[in-house]
Amino acid sequence: MEQIQTKRLILRSWTESDAEDLYRYASSDKVGPMAGWKPHGNIEESRDIIRMFIRDGNVWALQEKESGRVIGSIGLHDSSPKGDIVYDRELGYVLAEEKWGQGLMPEAVRAVIGYAFETMRINSLAVSHFPFNRQSQKVIEKSGFRYQKRIEKSWKRFDGETLDEEVYLMTADDYAEQKKKGFFCR
Repeated sequence: MEQIQTKRLILRSWTESDAEDLYRYASSDKVGPMAGWKPHGNIEESRDIIRMFIRDGNVWALQEKESGRVIGSIGLHDSSPKGDIVYDRELGYVLAEEKWGQGLMPEAVRAVIGYAFETMRINSLAVSHFPFNRQSQKVIEKSGFRYQKRIEKSWKRFDGETLDEEVYLMTADDYAEQKKKGFFCR
């Protein structure tokens, strides 16, 4: 994966040596469930996830420049259409709880949006959140996505609960228009 730098972050490929950092935030009972996955039960589970990230090659580690620690992840996933919403890739992200509310995720999201439209040359990018995940909703809205609709009972979470998703989209034309206004800088 191509490395991307922002003011405070390095978006880079995962390595197995990142397992302790991943486990540190992924074992939280608040982080994973907000994104639909079970908190990691042990460091070996974190290593398995890292191996999957390396194999799939579509998820960056978010390394904080100041501390040198991995504090989250962000990816551009191949995914199935969400109802009648068709798109090329789906954006997904997660951030360590102690870093919430510092503007780090919008910073990373904007960089990845630029990469998706300028380097990958995709036509459309989707992102979604569960209705209770207001932090993710704020990131999405700050990042310039257009709300599409709620898709009911579309995601079965690790605990068996079926959740609704709020779905947003950005097209290449949306990106170009916002970039002209100075919203995106790479």
